[in-house]
Amino acid sequence: MNAPAQGGPPVISRAVPMAKPLSGRAPLWLRWKTMARVAWGMMFHQKLKLAGTLFGVVFATLLANQQLGTFLGLLYKNTMYVQNSGADVWITAPSVQQLPPGRTISDAALLTARAMPEVEWADGVLIGAATMQLPAGGSEPVTLVGINPERLKGGPWNVVAGEASVLTQPDTVIVEDGEREKLGGLNLGSTRELNGKKVTVGGITWGLVPFGPSYAFADYDLSRRLLKTDRDQMSAVLIGVKPGQDPRDVAEKLRTVLPDVLVRTGPEFEQSIRTYILTQTAIGITFGTSTVFALIVGFVIVSLSMLSSVVDNLREFGTLKAVGTTNLDLTKLLFVQSMTYAIIGSVIGLGLVTRVAGGIRSAKLALVMPPELIIGSIGVMCLLCVAASSLALLRIRKLEPAMVFR
Repeated sequence: MNAPAQGGPPVISRAVPMAKPLSGRAPLWLRWKTMARVAWGMMFHQKLKLAGTLFGVVFATLLANQQLGTFLGLLYKNTMYVQNSGADVWITAPSVQQLPPGRTISDAALLTARAMPEVEWADGVLIGAATMQLPAGGSEPVTLVGINPERLKGGPWNVVAGEASVLTQPDTVIVEDGEREKLGGLNLGSTRELNGKKVTVGGITWGLVPFGPSYAFADYDLSRRLLKTDRDQMSAVLIGVKPGQDPRDVAEKLRTVLPDVLVRTGPEFEQSIRTYILTQTAIGITFGTSTVFALIVGFVIVSLSMLSSVVDNLREFGTLKAVGTTNLDLTKLLFVQSMTYAIIGSVIGLGLVTRVAGGIRSAKLALVMPPELIIGSIGVMCLLCVAASSLALLRIRKLEPAMVFR
């Protein structure tokens, strides 16, 4: 209490609380939010540069996925028979790396497989080249597949006209829809000469065109006569294991008793075909080169667009530095821009690829677009755009804030 003034009441003094000091920096989330708003504002302010950058991402996404989708489609064409055969284990000649096989094996392998307690069923399949005579003259090749018509393992599948069970009828075959016109306008009930013998079309499949002549299915005995194969010879043995049995264990047991043939599970056979296609043909190199080229072109377009945007906005970036924005904050700004370009561009590109895939879909060729490819495409585009933004960041890091006062 202080002394009272003359003639007045006593004065009581109270301590005034000190104001809390201001913190040096804003919270991390707020800085990210601020940089994101600035990044999007700069992006959508320059619409021509936005369109140019998105064009690069869309182009890279479209071309890369078109090439990869076609490549996967070709791989599927070579593995689809194994995938749709219904077999857990395959027995083929040792030299067979893909279908159709070039050599046959003895039916001793079939009898051995049927004698194993772990095996539920085993059938022989015969695959070979055949020639169909055309009504107007000339001929066209087909890949003739002979199967057990009672079990129908090894095809046919995707039957769009008729029934697969018609193979039990004498001299009846099932042909591919994509080759009907090529084979002389085939329809149900049409008759043709196949390897010199008259046969009747009893069914039609769709999409069964491998990397070669289309599949035509027939009864095993009819195929053996048409292909002039000995009764005790076959192209492969298809095996189904009993429930609860591991196909890998059954395959291993068969290898010990059948050392002169090649025994593989279905997935192992598929992988063998893929490896052969990638290493022994030019398909992998051709489509791989096109995909890399698309990504390089997209990277160059995005890099130049982002660098050009930085050069055009040097004063704005200098102003941001002058008011306290750090290089780390500008890195966040460019990161937000690059991710926005990547997501918008890849979504547009994937939408266009889907339309293209639907437009060119046919029995002979179809783009295969698995979910892994779609997700991977978005990830790759994000990495590509972030890498492109790093070049622009190098220019910003050397920027002096004082340039705004010149």
